[in-house]
Amino acid sequence: MTTSAEPSLAVIGAGPAGLAAALTAADRGVRVVLLDAGAQAGGQFYRQPAAVLKARRPQALHHAWGTWKKLSARLAAHVAAGRVDHLADRHVWFVERQFGGGGGFGVHALLGPAQTESQTVTADAVLLATGGYEKVLPFHGWTLPGVVSAGGAQAMLKGGLVLPGRTVVVAGTGPLLMPVAAGLVAAGAEVAAYVESTHPAEFVRHTATLAANPAKVAEAARYAAQLLRHKVPVTVRHTVVAAHGTDRVEAVTVAALDPHGRVRPGTARRIACDTLAVGHGMLAHTDLAETLGCAIDTTGDPFVVTDAEQRTGIDGVWAAGEATGIGGAALALAEGELAGHSIAARLKGVEPHPADRARAARTRTRLRRFFAALHTAYAPPAHWVEQVADDTVLCRCEEVTAAEVREAVDELGATDLRTVKLLTRAGMGWCQGRICAPGVAGIAGCPAGPAKRPFARPVPLGVLAQEPGQP
Repeated sequence: MTTSAEPSLAVIGAGPAGLAAALTAADRGVRVVLLDAGAQAGGQFYRQPAAVLKARRPQALHHAWGTWKKLSARLAAHVAAGRVDHLADRHVWFVERQFGGGGGFGVHALLGPAQTESQTVTADAVLLATGGYEKVLPFHGWTLPGVVSAGGAQAMLKGGLVLPGRTVVVAGTGPLLMPVAAGLVAAGAEVAAYVESTHPAEFVRHTATLAANPAKVAEAARYAAQLLRHKVPVTVRHTVVAAHGTDRVEAVTVAALDPHGRVRPGTARRIACDTLAVGHGMLAHTDLAETLGCAIDTTGDPFVVTDAEQRTGIDGVWAAGEATGIGGAALALAEGELAGHSIAARLKGVEPHPADRARAARTRTRLRRFFAALHTAYAPPAHWVEQVADDTVLCRCEEVTAAEVREAVDELGATDLRTVKLLTRAGMGWCQGRICAPGVAGIAGCPAGPAKRPFARPVPLGVLAQEPGQP
C-alpha cells in the first residue's frame, strides 16, 4: 500500500492522456502514482517493442515519435526526482471511494502477467485515462483463426515486430484502418485489399471541419500515398460478408453496399488471404468510471461525461482521453494536460498560466469537432444486422449464435441486453461481453448501454479473499 502525508494523484493508464496529466500535475508539485497494465509507458498509441527484441528503428512504426520522446524524457526525469512513481504491469480492477474510512481512494491492481496478487495504492484524487478498445461487428466466419482486429494487427507489429500474416485483407470502417494497412505494407506484408464501408462523399458535408485540421488531413494523405505507392487495391462502400477456411481463414467474401448500407445483390467477390484485420470503430473503457458512479453518456457509444476541466461528477475523479469519447492521441494529450492543470489547482493550489490552459482548451474543442465529424462519416453500415446469418456465432466465449439471440427476442420477449444474457448466456464468458456486446445488441435491437460490471477485469477468488471489506 502506498501512503504519504502529501496530497497525491493516482493516474490509471500511461497512454497519451495519462502521461500528459501525470506530467502536468508533477510539474506543479503533485505527487503522482502512475499505474498501467503495460510493461512500458506509452499505451496503445505509443506501444514500444519489447526491450529483448532490440529494435533498431522503432521510430519507423510511429508517426509521432518526436512527441513520444519528449514525453518519455519528462517521465524519466520525474521518476528520477521521485515526483512520479511509475508502476508498470498493474491491472487495475477496482477503485474504492472513501477507502479505509477516509476521504481518499483505494486503487486495487493485479500484479504482473500471473495476476494472482493484488496491490492497493491510496490517493487523494484519481485520473481515469483508461483508453478505448475496438468494436468488431460479427459476420460469418469472424471467429476463425487468422481473423484479428485491426488494432490487434497493429499491436503485433508495434509490440512484437511480427506480422499477423503474409497476405492480409484490411476491412471495416474507421480512421484506424488506414494507418494499420500502411504499417503492414511498409513492414513487408501483402495487403490484398483495403475494404472501407464508407464512401469519400460522406466527408463532403464536413469540409469546414476538415479544413480546420490540416495536419490531420495531411496525415491521412500520407497514409493514402503509401497505399498507392505499394499498389494496394482500395475499395470503398464495400463490406466483408464472410470469412472462409477450415483451420484458419483462407479467403474473405466482400460485397458492395448501396447508399442505404445494404449489400447489393450480385456484387460478392472472394479474395484469397491468410489474415483478415477488421474493425468498426472504437469504444471507450468506462468500467472503472461506472463503478465509481461517474455519469456515462449512452446516447450513442458510451463514454464518461466530464466538464471543461475534465472533472467527472464524482468529487476527486477526473477523466481524459478515449474514456471520454474516442478522439485520438492529440486530443488525449490536450485533455490530459487540462486535467493535470485542474488537479494541481485542487491539490496544490497552483493555477495554470492562462495561456497554457487556453491553448489546450482550443485544441480540445477543435479536435472534438473533428472526431465528431469522423464518427458520423465512418458509421458502420446501417443494415449490417441483415447480413448476419442465424448460424453466425455472436458470443464466442459461450458459443451463442445469432439464431439464439433472435429467439430470445422474438419468442421469449427479451427487450434488453440483461434479459438476453440471462436467456442465452451471451456475455457471460471470460470477456464479460466486452467483445460481443455490440453485436448481440445489434441483433437484439436494443442499446448496449453501460455494462454495470462490479470489477473492471476478472479477479481470482484468492485475491478477493485477501481484500478485507471488499464487496
